[in-house]
Amino acid sequence: MLIRIVRMTFAPEQVPAFLKIFHRSQYQIRLMPGCRFLELWQDAEQPHIYCTHSHWESEEALNEYRRSELFGQVWPATKALFAAPAQAFSAHQVLPE
Repeated sequence: MLIRIVRMTFAPEQVPAFLKIFHRSQYQIRLMPGCRFLELWQDAEQPHIYCTHSHWESEEALNEYRRSELFGQVWPATKALFAAPAQAFSAHQVLPE
């Protein structure tokens, strides 16, 4: 499984527009092949900073989503609202022995 975190900084006045995009698309994203989990986090000290936390069956599943028509609509609309470049990384969970 691949865990994906994307940290996004918005101008405070752009937050409502971002939330509208996220709430409108979250269910479609969750239905994408290979998506097992998606949630949105808001920074506790800087409320204009959000992170998406998603789980994908594989890197290929994530890349398929990134090549999808849905991503082609959601990401450019979200990116247009940024106050700073997004920071994204992928990780694997380390299970206890």
